[in-house]
Amino acid sequence: MNQEMHNKTEYKKGLACALGCSLLWGILPIYWKSLQAVDPLLIMFYRLVLCFVLVLFIDLFLFGWDAIMEPLRKKGAKLTFFLAGTLISSNWGIYIWAVNSGYIIQTSIGYYIEPLMVCVFGVIFFHEKLDKYKIAAFVLAIAGVVFMLVSYRQIPFIAIGLALTFATYAAIKKKVQVNSLLALLYETMFLVPIILPIIIYMEWSGQGAFSTATYGQIVLLSFAGAFTAVPLMLFAMAANRIDFITLGVTEYFSPSMGLILGIFIYKEPFDYIQFIAFVFIWIGLVIFTIGSIKISREPQIEGTSNNNILNDTISEEEQINKSEANL
Repeated sequence: MNQEMHNKTEYKKGLACALGCSLLWGILPIYWKSLQAVDPLLIMFYRLVLCFVLVLFIDLFLFGWDAIMEPLRKKGAKLTFFLAGTLISSNWGIYIWAVNSGYIIQTSIGYYIEPLMVCVFGVIFFHEKLDKYKIAAFVLAIAGVVFMLVSYRQIPFIAIGLALTFATYAAIKKKVQVNSLLALLYETMFLVPIILPIIIYMEWSGQGAFSTATYGQIVLLSFAGAFTAVPLMLFAMAANRIDFITLGVTEYFSPSMGLILGIFIYKEPFDYIQFIAFVFIWIGLVIFTIGSIKISREPQIEGTSNNNILNDTISEEEQINKSEANL
């Protein structure tokens, strides 16, 4: 009985982390739009480096250098984290460029497609199962995405690029059992030696942020690491507590928020077909929410990996113990 209650608690924590992650990602277009004077590629470079610096200090404080280096000694770990970092930084670059180039609605389409790809990856690679609520939400989401794709009458390269890079990144995250703070450090650390010289060159040659942005924008840019680390840590914590299908469907909240911002704040074109798609997806989310509440009350959480929950819980306990020791 205690194990069942523990599973329920972990499921609820995972769902809360997933929703918090989606909320933060949903409001990010406002932040990136405020940095429009800076080259999008340079924003992505600063984002990665600042994220690395922030997470490095946190990890050193919580774990120490020896504990940080230990997971990297495993066979294939460095290559895996380098690949994960390349995928997520590519996703960041596409997204920032699209937002600042007037394609917020298409980024929303990309992140509507992405949870579908995450769900497919969960079924194919992790043998997860669909219950009736998730099937209904899944079908409605597909209908909504099809409506949006038809309305464009062209291949939405931005949307597809965002969906593919993030779904692949998510699958890699699912396979690697490492504390979320450590994983984020590894995903950025191998790219920093490549990117930092580029930043220095751009700033030195007058193409950098200090030459094109205002003082206020530079201050905002300095928070790029925090705006990156927090939602990604929430995502990693959610991935280790709930099944891939649930995680995928919850990620519809952030593109919905982006869609609203694109229409009402930044006045991007929006037609009736896209509106119908939006309604379909939100109906699916309502069904999913009802299903999630019922599942959380059942004795066994279908599709949740107890090993993943245990690994992440142990990591958090070690983190707390280390933090108390440092204090």
